[in-house]
Amino acid sequence: MKIGFIIGRIGGVDGVALEAEKWIQVFKKMGHEIFIISGQFQDWKIDRTHDTLVPEMSFFSPESYWGQKKAFFHPDTNTTDLMEHVALYSRIISDKIIKWAISNKIDLLISENASALPSHLEMGMGIKLAVETLGLPTITHDHDFAWERGDRYISPHKEINKFVEKAFPLRLPNTYHAVINLNAQKTLKEKYNRNSVVVPNVMDFNVPFGEKTSKNKNLRADLGLEEDDLLLFQITRIVKRKGIEVAIKLIDKLDNKKIKLVITGNYKDDEGSIYYNMLVNLIHELKVSRQIIFASHIIHNKGLSGDGSDTRYSLSDAYANTTACTYFSTYEGFGNAFIEAVLAKRPIFVNNYKPVYWPDIGSKGFKAVMLEDNVLTDDAVEQMREVIINKTLNHEIAEFNYALGKKHFSYETLEQKLEELLDIATGKK
Repeated sequence: MKIGFIIGRIGGVDGVALEAEKWIQVFKKMGHEIFIISGQFQDWKIDRTHDTLVPEMSFFSPESYWGQKKAFFHPDTNTTDLMEHVALYSRIISDKIIKWAISNKIDLLISENASALPSHLEMGMGIKLAVETLGLPTITHDHDFAWERGDRYISPHKEINKFVEKAFPLRLPNTYHAVINLNAQKTLKEKYNRNSVVVPNVMDFNVPFGEKTSKNKNLRADLGLEEDDLLLFQITRIVKRKGIEVAIKLIDKLDNKKIKLVITGNYKDDEGSIYYNMLVNLIHELKVSRQIIFASHIIHNKGLSGDGSDTRYSLSDAYANTTACTYFSTYEGFGNAFIEAVLAKRPIFVNNYKPVYWPDIGSKGFKAVMLEDNVLTDDAVEQMREVIINKTLNHEIAEFNYALGKKHFSYETLEQKLEELLDIATGKK
């Protein structure tokens, strides 16, 4: 089967792009031929026969940028001009998708979040027009929805709100939904009476990950740490919802100078560096500055294992050096960092982030010290201390979780889900 992926950006490190790549890999393994149409190929070796660039589909295109700013951030905008702009570029994008699909004889389309979240109005409507015209079965891979983003996609213009309600998520007779968690499945059914298949984010459990290598053996020294230090790694970006302050408070409560916290991500997504500055102030207030290391300067996030060309360390290198991971997020659409830790065979300390962690991940039986509402109880701290100090327990937990992760969140799981989706979309089920 010839399957066409429609995506705003492919090859980046955002969740949508990363999961799309996994779908593409598994579909190819299943014997399907893959075509991609995208607004941006980032760090991607373009195959001219299968990859098509449409600049207007980029989230960073002038068309998308102008539409977003005028639709959601400028209440004094002339809505007639705005709606004409959206209509014009929707048609331009639609025409290009139609031409691409016909010329490549596409059998089935997959829209990667562009039909779920109105982060590119023109592309979302363009996809809708194209799907209506082509009549092809279309799977929408819905990573998140407008109502999950607070007031981000609530416009001061009634016309835009009506437009968003009508077009997002895409709801046509020939469209079928794949969502990433149970709450999204439940909400989609309640709001629109639309059925969906839950396809969790996955990892490739057949590829070595988080293992000690000749390259990463010097990571500790490069961070100024000793070989006998016990390292907790916070392998996330520095944004408020990641709950990094809880990890810093944990270091204080453990009261062991050999236990260090390494924060791998940067604060580029922290507007005004407000959260980052709060963390720095907390570190000085608790007097744990010698135990907290910010490491984004030597750890990159260009893929889990990197491509070998970067002189800095990869996420795999980071996991290889950790004793356990901290993950006290308050909200996640899924929670890839949890599955990464499982894949790397490292214990993880987690907050029961609503509404996803327990229903979609924790209830599978993983052994993890779990907080409720990020409250560091004495009992939880002692459990974490034992996992950090007791090497045998640490190893047993890691091995147990790895086996469970392979069962529920592997490429084999994804293949089963994709087969189910194809059967539904092609009328076999």
